[in-house]
Amino acid sequence: MQELKDRIMAEGEVIGTHILKVDTFLNHQIDPAFILRMGKELAERFAGEGITRVLTVEASGIAVASAVALSLNVPVVFAKKKKASTQSAVYASQIYSFTRQETVTITVSKKFLPADDVVLIIDDFLAHGEALKGLVDIVDQSGARLAGAGIVIEKLFQQGGAALRAKGMRIETLAAIEQMEPGKIDFA
Repeated sequence: MQELKDRIMAEGEVIGTHILKVDTFLNHQIDPAFILRMGKELAERFAGEGITRVLTVEASGIAVASAVALSLNVPVVFAKKKKASTQSAVYASQIYSFTRQETVTITVSKKFLPADDVVLIIDDFLAHGEALKGLVDIVDQSGARLAGAGIVIEKLFQQGGAALRAKGMRIETLAAIEQMEPGKIDFA
């Protein structure tokens, strides 16, 4: 998506060679009109798949996932990083956050992910693929069918997407980055 690449170049900040800060429109402050355009683009890429539910993980994926779900006219569910005391029957998976340098358990209530669903996973970033692997695990536990994943920004050099694609997973990315360093971003 050229508009996204342009925004990344104009507003993104590369920290080191692995962190891309896009908090002006995606991860802290949100540009709602832009989020809706990205959601529509991802929804169009999965049109005809019979999606019945969108799944993401809190927190930065929620805005884009909601925009995709709005375009598809289906509900969006987000995996929580801490199990609420009111949740009893849940699907759970452990993921490692490279950003936070910690392992967390993500959970989704069983009542929000029935076995007859066709699920589309949406997330803001794909790097090592830990969050995506955890969400796939939750979909597998539920017995639902996974249609694939829609990603806003993929850092190809961190290999998470390659590993999942090698297992047959369909992943659609709006902006794929081959390499980056301060002052330079190379898109695929």
